[in-house]
Amino acid sequence: MFSRSSWLHLRIPFSFFLLPIFFFTLALSPNLNQSRLLWVLAIVHFFLYPASNGYNSYFDKDEKSIGGIKNPPPVNKGLYTLALLFDGLAIILGILVVNLTFGIMLFVYGLASKAYSHPATRLKKYPWGGWIITGLFQGFFMMLTCYVGINNFGLETALTPKILYAGLLSSLMLWGNYPMTQIYQHEEDTKRGDITLSLRLGILGTFHFTIAAFGLATVGFIWFFGKYYEGAYSLPFLIFLAPVVLYFLYWYWRVRRDASQANYSHTMKLNFISAFCLNAFFLYFFLDSSRILNIFISKI
Repeated sequence: MFSRSSWLHLRIPFSFFLLPIFFFTLALSPNLNQSRLLWVLAIVHFFLYPASNGYNSYFDKDEKSIGGIKNPPPVNKGLYTLALLFDGLAIILGILVVNLTFGIMLFVYGLASKAYSHPATRLKKYPWGGWIITGLFQGFFMMLTCYVGINNFGLETALTPKILYAGLLSSLMLWGNYPMTQIYQHEEDTKRGDITLSLRLGILGTFHFTIAAFGLATVGFIWFFGKYYEGAYSLPFLIFLAPVVLYFLYWYWRVRRDASQANYSHTMKLNFISAFCLNAFFLYFFLDSSRILNIFISKI
């Protein structure tokens, strides 16, 4: 019914790069249920995010590399239908399997993601507006959404200083990373009239902006772990992120010598290293803070 290219544009493996938000939320969740947390994981990462990817691909109609696809095939009407189908399934499953609040929040996220690329709104062409809204919804809002879903709570239970601060830290990480994901698309964005933040900042400016944003995020995480966990996870956080910093500096050095090195290949490598290290840290944070790791070690 749907072409191979339509399924490819859903970019389901690309959800790996947003998985740290889920693991971070999981580590902060007090009301865990194995079945429910697996459903939330599946709904968000196998339906909601792919729906957003497919919808944006349909309206972007990129001819050059996009996140997760080096040589994207042409899009067709089937992709639009498939994206809406996945979006609908995410919302319906969210309501039926978890709760109504979770389903409504998935619907709101879907609206925000559609506004990013739809011609009527096209937030992507506004450098600061697109940047703020994308980071806010993929970070802060999605943490609240996952918290409601994982714990089967109402929204009001997520509106505590600890969760709100964690959500802002999630957005800050994404605000730092987001311009880097646009750095190799300057030519195509210019051709479409999309003045992205990375295009506005320039290649080296994008690197400098990311350094500042991640530096601020790092300070924020250290404060967070100091306030709520007596600083127990500050050093592990820095150790887990060391490979990301080293590769970023190596790439920055390459780009300063040759601007053409700000390409798709290096971007995807940085994204993968960053996602892998953050996923590993937040999974460790969850296992250790929940005492699951101690129980496992004691049985060895």
